[in-house]
Amino acid sequence: MKIGITCYPSVGGSGIIATSLGISLARRGHEVHFISYERPFRLPEAEPRIFFHPVVINDYGLFKYPDYTLPLSVKMAEVSCRHHLDILHVHYAVPHATAAALSRCMLPPDKQPRIITTLHGTDTTLLGADPGYGPAILHALHQSDAVTTVSEFLKNETRRVLGFGGHIEVIHNFFEPERPSRSREAVRRDLGIGDELMILHSSNLRPMKRIDLLLETIARIRPRESFKLVVLAGGDFSPFMEDARRLGVDDRIIVRENVLEVEDYLQAADIALYTSESESFCLSILEAMYFSCPSVSTAVGGIPEVVKDGISGLLVPFGDADQLARAVERLIKNDTLRAKLGQAGKAEAEKEFSVDVVVPQYEQLYENQLVRA
Repeated sequence: MKIGITCYPSVGGSGIIATSLGISLARRGHEVHFISYERPFRLPEAEPRIFFHPVVINDYGLFKYPDYTLPLSVKMAEVSCRHHLDILHVHYAVPHATAAALSRCMLPPDKQPRIITTLHGTDTTLLGADPGYGPAILHALHQSDAVTTVSEFLKNETRRVLGFGGHIEVIHNFFEPERPSRSREAVRRDLGIGDELMILHSSNLRPMKRIDLLLETIARIRPRESFKLVVLAGGDFSPFMEDARRLGVDDRIIVRENVLEVEDYLQAADIALYTSESESFCLSILEAMYFSCPSVSTAVGGIPEVVKDGISGLLVPFGDADQLARAVERLIKNDTLRAKLGQAGKAEAEKEFSVDVVVPQYEQLYENQLVRA
C-alpha cells in the first residue's frame, strides 16, 4: 500500500508512535510518505520506502498568525495525487484531520485516499471541550473513513466530550526498542550514578505531566541519598529547577533534553516514575516495561490499560505525593519485588504491545477501508 502519514514532528507520544508506525510499515514492504512542517523527531534520514514532504508555511503580513492548515491540506492533496496514495493516516484531529478532509475535496474521486484519524489525547480531552475547536473536531471525525484511539479510556472520552457516535476502533500504542548503543554501566557512569538507584522520568513536560508533583514526590523519598532522578525532557526543564532548589532536591536531578537514544537510558534505569494528571496511554511507561523497569505512576486515564497494579507496576491515586513516594521507597528497598514487577511488565509488553501485535491491526484497518472504497 501507499500510505501518507501526518503527525506533529516534535517530541511527544503521538509523533513518536506515528513515526514508529511509518518505519514499521515501510519495513513490511509498504511505501510511506510523511507530510509535516518538519522532519519527525525520530525519523531516520535514509530508510527504504520512506519519503518526507515538508509543508512550507508563509508568514504573510495579511495574517496576524501564520496559517498551517491550508498549506498542509494543499501539500496533502499534492502528495496524494502525485504518489497515488491509498491511505492518508493523520495523527491528531487538529489540524491534521481537518486538513485531510479539505485536501480530499481538492482531488477527483479516483485520486482520493481513504482518511484514517487517530486520536491521541488532548484533541479530545482538551480541545474537544473548547467551543472554538470541538465542532470542527467532530466534523473532521465524521469526514474520516475510520477513527481510532490509543485506549478504551480515550474512546469513551471521545464519545462523552464530543458526542461522536461513529465507530471507533481501539488500537493500543506499541514500542519496538532499538539495541542500546552504550552499556548500562557506561550510561550510569556518564550520569554520575554510583550505588544509587536510577529513577527515570521521560516526557514532553506539558502541564498535564505535573512536574510539580514529580518534584514533590522525590522530595519525600527517604533516604534521599538512595536515588537520583534522571529526566529525559522533550523541552526546556530549566523553569522547574527553581522548584527543585526550593524543595532541596536539585542535587538529586539529572536532565537530558531531546534524547534520541532513549534505549540507552531505559536499560540503565531501575524505576520509572510518572505523576500525570491525565494520560490517554503513556508510551513512556511501555518503553520502560520493555527493559524490565517497573513504574510507579498515577492511576489516571489509559494507564491502567498498560499497567496492572501490583503485577507489572504500582499505581497510586492522582495527587498524592506521599503515596507516590512510599511506593517508590517500597521498590527501592525490595530488590525482589522490583525484579518481579519488571519481568512481568516485560512479558506483558511483548505479549500485548509489540510491533508484531499492533502494526498488523493498522494494516488490517487500511485493507478493510480499501475494500470498501
